[in-house]
Amino acid sequence: MTRVVVPVRYPLSKHSRATLSEATRIAEEREAELTVLHVDLYQESHGVTRAELKRAVESVFGPLERTRYVVRRGFLVEETILEEIAADDADVVVLGSKQASRWRTMLRRFLDDPDIETYLRQKLDCTVITVRADR
Repeated sequence: MTRVVVPVRYPLSKHSRATLSEATRIAEEREAELTVLHVDLYQESHGVTRAELKRAVESVFGPLERTRYVVRRGFLVEETILEEIAADDADVVVLGSKQASRWRTMLRRFLDDPDIETYLRQKLDCTVITVRADR
């Protein structure tokens, strides 16, 4: 089965809602499993629970079939997202343009051409879709 992973902020921001909307569309279209991921940083922990994340998503989108909600704790958002993408064996990753921009900044430190889509495809063999909130 196809797996789609979508990292979001909690509480859901405008960008997270736009990204999640595209991810749910893709998951429905491909009859895929959807993983909604929130990274709760150790240094700024808000103690977000899976139940809170699920309630927030369902209050906007209603109940979602074949969806699991994951809250991971970590020091770096990008690293924690990569770990979840790998652990979930994701086929598609849907990132907000703001998130992709932060990844590009991070990769710029290590690479000459910080193209996050190419980087993730090479490292994880998955499709990366970037969503703008003003769509």
